[in-house]
Amino acid sequence: MPTRPTSILFLSLIGLLAGFFSGLFGVGGGVIIVPLLVMLLNFQQRRASGTSLTAILPTAIAGSIGYAVNGDVDWVVAGCLAFGAIFGSIIGTSLLARIPQLWLRWGFIGFLAVMAVSLFVTVPDRGGNVEYTVVTILGLIGVGLFTGILSGLLGVGGGVVVVPIMILVFGMGDLVAKGSSLLMMIPTSITGTLNNVRNGNSDLRAAAVIGLFAIPASFGGIAVAGLVPPQVASILFGLFLVFTAVQLAMRAIRQARENRS
Repeated sequence: MPTRPTSILFLSLIGLLAGFFSGLFGVGGGVIIVPLLVMLLNFQQRRASGTSLTAILPTAIAGSIGYAVNGDVDWVVAGCLAFGAIFGSIIGTSLLARIPQLWLRWGFIGFLAVMAVSLFVTVPDRGGNVEYTVVTILGLIGVGLFTGILSGLLGVGGGVVVVPIMILVFGMGDLVAKGSSLLMMIPTSITGTLNNVRNGNSDLRAAAVIGLFAIPASFGGIAVAGLVPPQVASILFGLFLVFTAVQLAMRAIRQARENRS
């Protein structure tokens, strides 16, 4: 990692932004970290993704603690999601060379668009909880599996998938969905980081700086999330999904151009 003051400044700003949005929306922050590392510090895409996954670990831990202190974490839900996500990430990584990423990316963009529109017209029940039945638990593991596969194939964080599904399909309150999403990311981030470090795809010093500044910023995001009314929070998350879809669309278009050249 470059040690110039400007590089440290950029990494600090990236950490503050990623941490705040992680706390506010219950996402890892990779959709913010990766493009900024590429644009501001000339990281290669793969190294940026690996560094982002490492930086997400302290952010997810801090965010989980912040939501748990407020009683906004469902440990059973998070455990089921994490169980499925760990196996899903292994499957996604193994399928990476076999599935055309371009069409898969556009399919996921469509999924995000549907989720965003649904959130625009949905008012979450902030007190909503998940009832534990065999069907529900299997469904949660399935959501985690789906999330892990997408993470392995596209490098997207679990929050942009888990949070809207938990709100729209399982009727969970938005704050508990966000807190549980962050807790789910911890084991998957650990396994992914170990693999990236082993393959030399993560800049540990850059990730440490990002994570250091993301931790306090995540608590700020959590505080704002608790103050925002559920309907406004739903709309804001829908807008965040639109932003994520635009980021993925830009990558898909760039990939298509590279394939033609």
